[in-house]
Amino acid sequence: MTGDEADRDEPTFEKGFAGAAGEVVELTSLIRRVLAPNPSAFTFHGTNSYIIGRGTVAILDPGPDDAGHVDKLIAATSGEIISHIVVTHTHRDHSPAARLLAARTGAPIVGCAPYVSKAESASEGVRLDASHDLAHEPSQILRDGDSISSPGWMLVAIETPGHASNHVCFSLPEENTLFSGDHVMAWSTSIVSPPDGSMADYMASLDKLRGRDEAIYWPGHGDAVRQPQRFVRGLINHRRQRESAILARLQAGDRTIAEIVPALYSGVPKHLHPAAGQSVLAHLIDLVGRGIVNANGAPTKDAEYRLA
Repeated sequence: MTGDEADRDEPTFEKGFAGAAGEVVELTSLIRRVLAPNPSAFTFHGTNSYIIGRGTVAILDPGPDDAGHVDKLIAATSGEIISHIVVTHTHRDHSPAARLLAARTGAPIVGCAPYVSKAESASEGVRLDASHDLAHEPSQILRDGDSISSPGWMLVAIETPGHASNHVCFSLPEENTLFSGDHVMAWSTSIVSPPDGSMADYMASLDKLRGRDEAIYWPGHGDAVRQPQRFVRGLINHRRQRESAILARLQAGDRTIAEIVPALYSGVPKHLHPAAGQSVLAHLIDLVGRGIVNANGAPTKDAEYRLA
Protein backbone atom coordinates (compact mmCIF):
# COMPACT_ATOMS: atom_id res chain seq x y z
CA MET A 1 0.00 0.00 0.00
CA THR A 2 1.36 3.44 -0.92
CA GLY A 3 1.27 6.42 1.41
CA ASP A 4 -1.48 8.07 -0.64
CA GLU A 5 -3.57 4.89 -0.53
CA ALA A 6 -3.12 4.67 3.22
CA ASP A 7 -4.35 8.25 3.61
CA ARG A 8 -7.60 7.25 1.90
CA ASP A 9 -8.35 4.57 4.49
CA GLU A 10 -11.70 4.80 6.24
CA PRO A 11 -11.90 3.59 9.85
CA THR A 12 -13.55 0.21 10.33
CA PHE A 13 -15.45 0.36 13.59
CA GLU A 14 -15.50 -2.66 15.91
CA LYS A 15 -18.68 -3.25 17.91
CA GLY A 16 -17.59 -6.46 19.63
CA PHE A 17 -16.77 -6.39 23.33
CA ALA A 18 -15.83 -8.96 25.96
CA GLY A 19 -16.96 -8.72 29.55
CA ALA A 20 -20.01 -7.61 31.50
CA ALA A 21 -20.14 -4.72 33.96
CA GLY A 22 -18.08 -5.51 37.04
CA GLU A 23 -16.29 -8.48 35.49
CA VAL A 24 -12.49 -8.51 35.58
CA VAL A 25 -11.19 -9.22 32.08
CA GLU A 26 -7.52 -10.21 31.75
CA LEU A 27 -6.29 -8.41 28.63
CA THR A 28 -2.53 -8.91 28.90
CA SER A 29 0.02 -9.87 31.53
CA LEU A 30 -0.04 -6.25 32.78
CA ILE A 31 -3.57 -5.05 31.97
CA ARG A 32 -6.97 -5.92 33.41
CA ARG A 33 -10.24 -4.21 32.50
CA VAL A 34 -13.35 -3.67 34.63
CA LEU A 35 -16.39 -2.20 32.87
CA ALA A 36 -18.47 0.40 34.69
CA PRO A 37 -22.27 -0.04 34.57
CA ASN A 38 -23.01 3.19 32.65
CA PRO A 39 -24.00 2.21 29.10
CA SER A 40 -25.48 4.90 26.83
CA ALA A 41 -25.46 6.21 23.29
CA PHE A 42 -22.29 8.12 24.17
CA THR A 43 -20.47 5.57 26.37
CA PHE A 44 -21.27 2.35 24.42
CA HIS A 45 -21.25 -0.54 26.95
CA GLY A 46 -19.86 1.77 29.65
CA THR A 47 -16.55 3.23 30.81
CA ASN A 48 -13.47 1.00 30.79
CA SER A 49 -11.47 1.16 34.01
CA TYR A 50 -8.01 -0.36 33.63
CA ILE A 51 -5.83 -1.99 36.27
CA ILE A 52 -2.19 -1.71 35.20
CA GLY A 53 0.59 -3.83 36.69
CA ARG A 54 0.78 -6.68 39.19
CA GLY A 55 1.33 -6.41 42.92
CA THR A 56 1.67 -2.63 42.82
CA VAL A 57 -0.85 -1.24 40.36
CA ALA A 58 -2.35 1.88 38.87
CA ILE A 59 -6.05 2.25 38.15
CA LEU A 60 -6.76 4.34 35.06
CA ASP A 61 -10.14 6.08 34.60
CA PRO A 62 -12.03 4.70 37.60
CA GLY A 63 -15.24 5.98 36.06
CA PRO A 64 -18.44 7.71 37.19
CA ASP A 65 -19.60 8.45 40.72
CA ASP A 66 -20.59 4.85 41.45
CA ALA A 67 -19.62 3.30 44.79
CA GLY A 68 -20.53 -0.18 43.52
CA HIS A 69 -18.04 0.12 40.66
CA VAL A 70 -15.36 1.27 43.11
CA ASP A 71 -16.15 -1.82 45.20
CA LYS A 72 -15.47 -3.96 42.11
CA LEU A 73 -12.13 -2.23 41.49
CA ILE A 74 -11.03 -2.72 45.09
CA ALA A 75 -12.08 -6.37 45.03
CA ALA A 76 -10.21 -6.89 41.76
CA THR A 77 -7.00 -5.59 43.36
CA SER A 78 -7.36 -7.43 46.67
CA GLY A 79 -3.93 -8.10 48.14
CA GLU A 80 -2.28 -5.52 45.84
CA ILE A 81 -1.18 -1.94 46.43
CA ILE A 82 -2.84 0.80 44.37
CA SER A 83 -0.01 3.29 43.92
CA HIS A 84 -1.74 5.75 41.54
CA ILE A 85 -5.21 6.67 40.34
CA VAL A 86 -4.81 7.98 36.79
CA VAL A 87 -7.37 10.09 34.91
CA THR A 88 -7.31 10.82 31.17
CA HIS A 89 -9.85 13.69 31.25
CA THR A 90 -12.56 15.12 33.45
CA HIS A 91 -15.75 14.04 31.71
CA ARG A 92 -18.10 12.72 34.35
CA ASP A 93 -18.04 9.17 33.03
CA HIS A 94 -14.27 8.97 33.70
CA SER A 95 -13.09 10.94 36.74
CA PRO A 96 -15.55 11.25 39.68
CA ALA A 97 -14.87 7.76 41.05
CA ALA A 98 -11.24 8.78 41.46
CA ARG A 99 -12.19 10.64 44.63
CA LEU A 100 -14.12 7.67 46.03
CA LEU A 101 -11.19 5.38 45.29
CA ALA A 102 -8.65 7.80 46.76
CA ALA A 103 -10.69 8.12 49.94
CA ARG A 104 -10.72 4.35 50.40
CA THR A 105 -7.13 3.58 49.40
CA GLY A 106 -5.09 6.72 50.06
CA ALA A 107 -3.65 6.55 46.54
CA PRO A 108 -2.94 9.89 44.85
CA ILE A 109 -4.96 11.09 41.86
CA VAL A 110 -2.70 11.98 38.94
CA GLY A 111 -3.01 12.71 35.23
CA CYS A 112 -5.07 15.37 33.50
CA ALA A 113 -5.40 18.93 34.77
CA PRO A 114 -8.63 20.22 36.34
CA TYR A 115 -11.23 21.51 33.92
CA VAL A 116 -11.09 25.25 33.22
CA SER A 117 -14.67 26.43 32.68
CA LYS A 118 -15.65 28.00 29.36
CA ALA A 119 -18.89 29.65 28.25
CA GLU A 120 -21.51 26.94 27.84
CA SER A 121 -23.89 28.79 25.51
CA ALA A 122 -22.73 26.87 22.44
CA SER A 123 -23.81 23.62 24.08
CA GLU A 124 -27.32 24.76 24.98
CA GLY A 125 -29.80 21.95 24.52
CA VAL A 126 -27.15 19.23 24.18
CA ARG A 127 -27.04 16.70 27.02
CA LEU A 128 -24.04 14.40 26.85
CA ASP A 129 -22.58 12.03 29.45
CA ALA A 130 -19.41 13.96 28.65
CA SER A 131 -20.15 17.00 30.86
CA HIS A 132 -17.19 17.93 33.03
CA ASP A 133 -16.39 16.93 36.60
CA LEU A 134 -15.80 20.33 38.20
CA ALA A 135 -14.59 18.87 41.51
CA HIS A 136 -11.56 17.09 40.04
CA GLU A 137 -8.38 18.12 41.91
CA PRO A 138 -5.38 15.88 41.12
CA SER A 139 -2.42 15.59 43.43
CA GLN A 140 -0.14 15.74 40.39
CA ILE A 141 -0.80 17.02 36.86
CA LEU A 142 1.08 15.00 34.26
CA ARG A 143 2.17 17.07 31.28
CA ASP A 144 3.52 15.83 27.97
CA GLY A 145 6.37 13.37 28.61
CA ASP A 146 5.85 13.19 32.37
CA SER A 147 5.70 9.68 33.79
CA ILE A 148 4.79 7.62 36.82
CA SER A 149 6.05 4.13 37.57
CA SER A 150 6.10 1.22 39.95
CA PRO A 151 7.99 -2.09 39.70
CA GLY A 152 7.23 -3.67 36.33
CA TRP A 153 5.47 -0.75 34.61
CA MET A 154 5.63 2.88 33.60
CA LEU A 155 2.97 5.24 32.24
CA VAL A 156 4.03 8.20 30.11
CA ALA A 157 1.67 11.13 29.52
CA ILE A 158 0.85 12.31 25.98
CA GLU A 159 -1.29 15.45 25.92
CA THR A 160 -4.05 15.06 23.33
CA PRO A 161 -6.56 17.92 23.58
CA GLY A 162 -9.56 17.98 21.26
CA HIS A 163 -12.32 15.76 22.62
CA ALA A 164 -11.64 17.60 25.88
CA SER A 165 -9.24 20.46 26.42
CA ASN A 166 -7.47 18.56 29.22
CA HIS A 167 -7.37 15.12 27.56
CA VAL A 168 -4.23 13.02 28.12
CA CYS A 169 -3.37 9.58 26.71
CA PHE A 170 -0.84 7.31 28.42
CA SER A 171 1.69 4.98 26.88
CA LEU A 172 2.81 1.74 28.54
CA PRO A 173 6.28 1.14 27.08
CA GLU A 174 6.55 -2.37 28.54
CA GLU A 175 3.82 -3.54 26.14
CA ASN A 176 4.13 -0.87 23.41
CA THR A 177 0.55 0.03 24.27
CA LEU A 178 -1.43 3.27 24.48
CA PHE A 179 -4.38 4.04 26.74
CA SER A 180 -6.24 6.34 24.36
CA GLY A 181 -9.11 7.52 26.57
CA ASP A 182 -11.87 9.01 24.44
CA HIS A 183 -9.49 10.42 21.83
CA VAL A 184 -9.37 7.24 19.72
CA MET A 185 -11.95 4.47 20.15
CA ALA A 186 -12.63 1.40 18.03
CA TRP A 187 -16.43 1.52 18.29
CA SER A 188 -17.08 5.12 17.16
CA THR A 189 -15.60 8.49 16.35
CA SER A 190 -15.07 10.79 19.31
CA ILE A 191 -17.45 13.64 20.06
CA VAL A 192 -15.85 17.06 19.61
CA SER A 193 -18.27 19.47 21.24
CA PRO A 194 -17.54 23.20 21.62
CA PRO A 195 -16.87 25.23 23.63
CA ASP A 196 -14.44 22.85 25.35
CA GLY A 197 -13.97 20.49 22.42
CA SER A 198 -11.80 21.84 19.59
CA MET A 199 -11.61 20.35 16.11
CA ALA A 200 -8.27 22.05 15.41
CA ASP A 201 -6.80 20.55 18.58
CA TYR A 202 -8.40 17.17 17.91
CA MET A 203 -6.89 16.93 14.42
CA ALA A 204 -3.47 18.03 15.70
CA SER A 205 -3.66 15.37 18.43
CA LEU A 206 -4.55 12.71 15.85
CA ASP A 207 -1.50 13.74 13.84
CA LYS A 208 0.58 13.51 17.01
CA LEU A 209 -0.53 9.92 17.67
CA ARG A 210 -0.13 9.01 14.01
CA GLY A 211 3.59 9.64 14.38
CA ARG A 212 3.92 7.16 17.24
CA ASP A 213 4.46 3.40 17.02
CA GLU A 214 2.30 1.79 19.72
CA ALA A 215 0.95 -1.56 18.49
CA ILE A 216 -2.45 -1.45 20.21
CA TYR A 217 -4.69 1.12 21.91
CA TRP A 218 -6.94 0.43 24.90
CA PRO A 219 -9.70 3.08 24.80
CA GLY A 220 -12.09 4.54 27.33
CA HIS A 221 -15.07 2.77 25.75
CA GLY A 222 -15.30 -0.36 23.62
CA ASP A 223 -12.66 -2.89 22.67
CA ALA A 224 -9.05 -2.49 21.55
CA VAL A 225 -7.95 -0.40 18.59
CA ARG A 226 -5.79 -2.71 16.51
CA GLN A 227 -3.53 -1.48 13.68
CA PRO A 228 -3.84 1.94 15.35
CA GLN A 229 -1.74 3.93 12.87
CA ARG A 230 -4.01 2.85 10.02
CA PHE A 231 -7.09 3.47 12.17
CA VAL A 232 -5.90 6.99 13.06
CA ARG A 233 -5.27 7.71 9.37
CA GLY A 234 -8.84 6.62 8.77
CA LEU A 235 -10.14 8.96 11.47
CA ILE A 236 -8.23 11.86 9.94
CA ASN A 237 -9.64 11.05 6.52
CA HIS A 238 -13.15 10.70 7.95
CA ARG A 239 -12.96 14.19 9.45
CA ARG A 240 -11.56 15.64 6.23
CA GLN A 241 -14.48 14.13 4.33
CA ARG A 242 -16.94 15.57 6.85
CA GLU A 243 -15.31 18.97 6.40
CA SER A 244 -15.64 18.66 2.62
CA ALA A 245 -19.30 17.71 2.99
CA ILE A 246 -19.97 20.79 5.13
CA LEU A 247 -18.30 23.00 2.56
CA ALA A 248 -20.42 21.38 -0.15
CA ARG A 249 -23.59 22.17 1.79
CA LEU A 250 -22.52 25.80 2.09
CA GLN A 251 -21.77 25.83 -1.64
CA ALA A 252 -25.31 24.47 -2.22
CA GLY A 253 -26.84 27.33 -0.23
CA ASP A 254 -27.20 26.04 3.33
CA ARG A 255 -26.44 28.79 5.82
CA THR A 256 -27.14 27.32 9.25
CA ILE A 257 -26.26 24.25 11.26
CA ALA A 258 -29.98 23.45 11.44
CA GLU A 259 -29.97 23.13 7.63
CA ILE A 260 -26.70 21.23 7.38
CA VAL A 261 -27.32 18.51 9.99
CA PRO A 262 -30.36 16.79 8.39
CA ALA A 263 -28.53 16.59 5.06
CA LEU A 264 -25.31 15.14 6.50
CA TYR A 265 -26.82 12.91 9.20
CA SER A 266 -29.95 11.57 7.49
CA GLY A 267 -29.20 8.07 8.77
CA VAL A 268 -28.70 9.17 12.38
CA PRO A 269 -31.69 9.10 14.79
CA LYS A 270 -33.12 12.58 15.31
CA HIS A 271 -32.52 12.52 19.05
CA LEU A 272 -28.79 12.46 18.26
CA HIS A 273 -28.98 15.42 15.86
CA PRO A 274 -28.12 17.97 18.60
CA ALA A 275 -24.85 16.10 19.22
CA ALA A 276 -24.25 15.97 15.45
CA GLY A 277 -24.82 19.70 15.38
CA GLN A 278 -22.06 20.16 17.92
CA SER A 279 -19.69 18.26 15.61
CA VAL A 280 -20.70 20.47 12.67
CA LEU A 281 -20.16 23.52 14.87
CA ALA A 282 -16.68 22.29 15.80
CA HIS A 283 -15.83 21.97 12.11
CA LEU A 284 -17.25 25.41 11.31
CA ILE A 285 -15.31 27.07 14.14
CA ASP A 286 -12.16 25.50 12.71
CA LEU A 287 -13.04 26.56 9.15
CA VAL A 288 -13.73 30.13 10.27
CA GLY A 289 -10.41 30.17 12.13
CA ARG A 290 -8.62 29.06 8.97
CA GLY A 291 -10.32 31.74 6.85
CA ILE A 292 -12.19 29.22 4.67
CA VAL A 293 -15.67 30.14 5.95
CA ASN A 294 -17.18 33.41 7.22
CA ALA A 295 -19.82 33.77 9.95
CA ASN A 296 -22.16 36.70 10.60
CA GLY A 297 -20.53 37.35 13.95
CA ALA A 298 -19.09 34.79 16.33
CA PRO A 299 -19.25 31.18 15.08
CA THR A 300 -22.06 29.77 17.23
CA LYS A 301 -24.77 27.16 16.73
CA ASP A 302 -27.23 29.88 15.63
CA ALA A 303 -24.88 31.83 13.33
CA GLU A 304 -25.14 31.97 9.54
CA TYR A 305 -22.16 30.77 7.52
CA ARG A 306 -20.92 31.37 3.99
CA LEU A 307 -17.84 30.36 2.03
CA ALA A 308 -15.14 33.00 2.31
